[in-house]
Amino acid sequence: MRRDRLLRSTPFRLALSFGLFFIIAFLIAGLVAYGLMKRELSRSLDVSIQDTYSVVASTFSSNDLEDLVAAVSTYSALKRPEDQIFLLVDSNGQKLAGNVQLTRVDQGLSTLPAAMLGMEEEDPIRIKAGVVGGNGLIVGQSYREIDRIEKIALVSFAWASVVIIATMVLGGTFLARRTQRRLDSIETTMVDVSAGNLARRIPIRGNGDDIDVVSSHMNEALSRLSSLVEGMRQVSADIAHDLKTPLNRLGLTIEQSLQRLEQGGNVEDLMFDAKDEIARINATFEALLRISQIEAGARRTRFKIVNLWDIMSSVAEIYADVAEDNLQKLVVLPTVSGPCLINGDNELLTQLFVNLVENAITHCPPGTTIIMSLSIDPQSYRASISDSGPGIPEAERELVFRRLYRLDKSRTTPGNGLGLSLVKAIADLHAARISLDDNGPGLRVSLCFPGLEPARSSQLPDSRARHESS
Repeated sequence: MRRDRLLRSTPFRLALSFGLFFIIAFLIAGLVAYGLMKRELSRSLDVSIQDTYSVVASTFSSNDLEDLVAAVSTYSALKRPEDQIFLLVDSNGQKLAGNVQLTRVDQGLSTLPAAMLGMEEEDPIRIKAGVVGGNGLIVGQSYREIDRIEKIALVSFAWASVVIIATMVLGGTFLARRTQRRLDSIETTMVDVSAGNLARRIPIRGNGDDIDVVSSHMNEALSRLSSLVEGMRQVSADIAHDLKTPLNRLGLTIEQSLQRLEQGGNVEDLMFDAKDEIARINATFEALLRISQIEAGARRTRFKIVNLWDIMSSVAEIYADVAEDNLQKLVVLPTVSGPCLINGDNELLTQLFVNLVENAITHCPPGTTIIMSLSIDPQSYRASISDSGPGIPEAERELVFRRLYRLDKSRTTPGNGLGLSLVKAIADLHAARISLDDNGPGLRVSLCFPGLEPARSSQLPDSRARHESS
């Protein structure tokens, strides 16, 4: 990764920002800790000096100065002035014992420069001065050890900061390179897609991080885009192929009308044929436009809570007589005991079931039984329309959802091959899964709609026909 690109990398900048905040927090915490440590060391030094002073002063007894002098002399011999000082003077200010020069100080705790005690030491001296039996006693200790500990602490903080900064830079670089490789794969995929390779997808690592989630959504969008583009290609090819015949028929009808007019004949019947042909072509284009509108989600604004069972019952009631006139039987099985509420468009859902029922009535022979049913799955409702007709070959069950696609055996029947395409578009708009299965014999169309509430498990104990015509 180039240096300029690394500096522009979001992961690298985030790592640096996080590291900077951490360093600031570390320094603040370090300063607080340093202050507390320094205060505690100073307090400990005062306690140590006072304890030593008390021990030395306790050697003095009434009219017995020798023990005090001996004690001060002993401590003075054992300790260097740079570490601890001891000084005993009489009431006249004459030095009796000690390891530093005579000086006049106030009683109590105080801090003196080493030079005032005749020392070349740079560190100040913390002392306690008092009177023992009329004699002046001074006990003190250098700040050297405290300064050494403070220096160690400051050096430790400095090195810790260096380590943190180095780790921050190296970690940021590592994270930036690692993340940038994944972002590069997304960029490469999008470049390939923009170049026309709609089959490319972003690699997913499967660790569930943010990039994986975004990549998954992008892959879903690419799949949707690929399907739409493929649908457009398929529609363009199918329109060119399937509408060529009716347009040719319309052209021939117009030519025949012109010939009759030249011969002075009656062209009324040909004009009605042309009108019917134009109506069929317009119906095809209107259906295509409606499918496009549905796939674009324009009708989602009209969604409201509807009862799926009521819609199916209404369609069954309307088409029961149509099936009877066609010597078929339409049966509705009420397998639910309450409203089946979903969020949807009542008109489009009615159109969906109308198309499926009409499709079964049109393509099934007399004597066929068509069954509509609604059952409950966990969190969803499953609607099905099954028949005992010829069915659809397994190899063509996915193809029938394509626009203008018609089975060879169906080309002699009225239709434009858009009925199941409209059904698929409406099902997708309502987030319903649709499948075509073998009914043995016949075809079973199943639609699984997501419910608004947990599906109720209460079902009627006995399945009975609500509408039956024979």
